[in-house]
Amino acid sequence: MARFSPQDLADHLKDGLLSFPATAFQDDLEVDEAAYVEHIEWQSSYPVAGLFAAGGTGEGFSLTVEENHRVTQLAVQASSPEVPVLGSATGSIKSAIANAQGAEAAGAEGVLLLPPYLPECDAEGLYNHAAAVCESTSLGVIVYNRANAIYSPEVIARLSERYPNFIGFKDGTGNIEHLAKITTLCGDRLFYLGGLPTAETFALPLLQMGMSTYSSAMFNFIPDFALSFYADVRAQDSAAVKQKLSDFVLPYLDIRDRAQGYGVSIVKGGLKAVGRNAGGVRPPLRNLSEQDIADLSDLLATSGAGSYRLPVEVKA
Repeated sequence: MARFSPQDLADHLKDGLLSFPATAFQDDLEVDEAAYVEHIEWQSSYPVAGLFAAGGTGEGFSLTVEENHRVTQLAVQASSPEVPVLGSATGSIKSAIANAQGAEAAGAEGVLLLPPYLPECDAEGLYNHAAAVCESTSLGVIVYNRANAIYSPEVIARLSERYPNFIGFKDGTGNIEHLAKITTLCGDRLFYLGGLPTAETFALPLLQMGMSTYSSAMFNFIPDFALSFYADVRAQDSAAVKQKLSDFVLPYLDIRDRAQGYGVSIVKGGLKAVGRNAGGVRPPLRNLSEQDIADLSDLLATSGAGSYRLPVEVKA
């Protein structure tokens, strides 16, 4: 049973960094449960506001319904009591509902609704899709505005008016006009989180749009650096943010952009570079090349991001 009400969950998540743990795979690309549990234990030992199991970085799109449920269950069991775990719902409406109900049964605190299957979707179809998921669970539901799931401001407003357990809007487009309409229409009824790939790049300007948090993929392998970056954003320390962008984030993007899909693959490459191997990615994604990993390892060393450590009083 969830410890947080949907609104309490929203209030908790909006004031801390969020992350999506990589799902560990064995050489045969089956879920490596032991490695995944170890990863969740490590991630949840940091003062992060929430972890989203089987999300985009966790390759939720490549997991079966059964795997999604198991991964979420393992994350709930392994996470420290202070760090809530949310599940992810994806695919067809039946799969998304099964994911949401599985997350609730596993003890997750909420659900992120990822974009559905391939075809483009109109506003009414997306409303019906999100509404069905909201109706299928008592957990707080967050929609991910990205790819073929671009929710109109009117749809977000309708969902927020009808469903008390609809609590959040995650944006992966960066469309400022679109965001302004949604935040103006819905105000404090929802919480808003940044979901553009390598969200640190956009975190400071989006804070001015009401996005007080974001999902950090790099938290998977450099959690101290990621939390320090987030603290700089919330303090609106533009000089510190720009320095970290220059030293690590922007060169990191250069490696990420060498191939389509590297936004996920580079996280597992980063884990390998810091000695915490979570295996490879499932096709159609592909792993970083050996040269890419070598370049990433060099960047982690020369920038200091790989060796950065939070002060003990911050981490505690």
